[in-house]
Amino acid sequence: MSVHPIKIERYPPSKNKSLRAWSAADEYVLEWVLEHVPTHKRVGIFNDRFGFLSCHLNQYHLSTFIHLKSQEKSIENNLENNYLAKDSIYLSDLFSGDGTLDIAIINIPKSLDLFRYFLYLISKNSANNISITCGFMTRHFSPQILKIAELFFHDVSQSKAKKKSRLLFLKTKKEIPGMDFMQEIHFKDFTYRQLPGVFSSNHIDYATQFFLEHLIVDKNDSKILDLASGNGIIAREIQQKNNSAEIHLLDDSFLAIKSSELNIKGENIKFHFNNNLDPFKDDFFDAIYTNPPFHFGHEINLQIPLQLLKSAYRCLKKGGKLQVVANRHLNYKNHLDHWFESIDILAENPKFIIYLCSK
Repeated sequence: MSVHPIKIERYPPSKNKSLRAWSAADEYVLEWVLEHVPTHKRVGIFNDRFGFLSCHLNQYHLSTFIHLKSQEKSIENNLENNYLAKDSIYLSDLFSGDGTLDIAIINIPKSLDLFRYFLYLISKNSANNISITCGFMTRHFSPQILKIAELFFHDVSQSKAKKKSRLLFLKTKKEIPGMDFMQEIHFKDFTYRQLPGVFSSNHIDYATQFFLEHLIVDKNDSKILDLASGNGIIAREIQQKNNSAEIHLLDDSFLAIKSSELNIKGENIKFHFNNNLDPFKDDFFDAIYTNPPFHFGHEINLQIPLQLLKSAYRCLKKGGKLQVVANRHLNYKNHLDHWFESIDILAENPKFIIYLCSK
């Protein structure tokens, strides 16, 4: 371990001082590992959002598995800022342990479908003596967590609570058959397919449905972006109305991008695994459509969608249009007014509002 104190920062940075880069559950996991796991053991970490565990356990034979581009950037930044090795970061979906891990650590995600998916990947690709230590805050506990764990392991136990957090210990693998994690969502005349952990599990969320009812697509637009594209439903609806445009889909979630690749096809369709619009030049798009995220796991962070909307202005051509659907209470218009010359309301109901912003 580094002789210098390790400093962990959030990425993207947050002005909200109540949002930390780690939780008491992370601290509990760290304390347990340092006390019980020798440093020669091979450790895999899942869902370490900002790199707290990846940095503090860097002296182990460590593999960190990510599923978000923002997570990857955050972990890399914190490893670099603390002068730690950063050559052991891998995509969770591509995990193939081949029995190389002695212990896996999971920060239990809000999506229990994603938790089940992590356990499946670890169970299918690890030796029989693999053990798993999971951290969670007690306020986020659900009996379903235990039911999922018991699908894969015979021995499931919990620690005592500490600082309103607990640990879950899983040992003795069960023999399990192959599992199909692909979700199918029927909407209109199409069946959308998506992997676990992708936004709006098992149904098309109501904001997106409202958006699709009022979507305006100009057939003359040549470059279009679906920002925070999820399973690709908005991009596919746009394609139905303008099949000659070059349509870009961008999402922070690797599993979302993989899902959207199943749902929309075409030589003019481009996929981007990223959490921001940095890859795009100024004045690039004719139109941008978005149902921007503001829930991130168990937290709400409005700075992230606002930064996306600000960046959308930069990437639009002069005369370009941004269409945004949002929960009414978020009041995005106060911020959009700072960036866009003209803002109209396309549609609204008691819960949602759609803005049409012109550059």
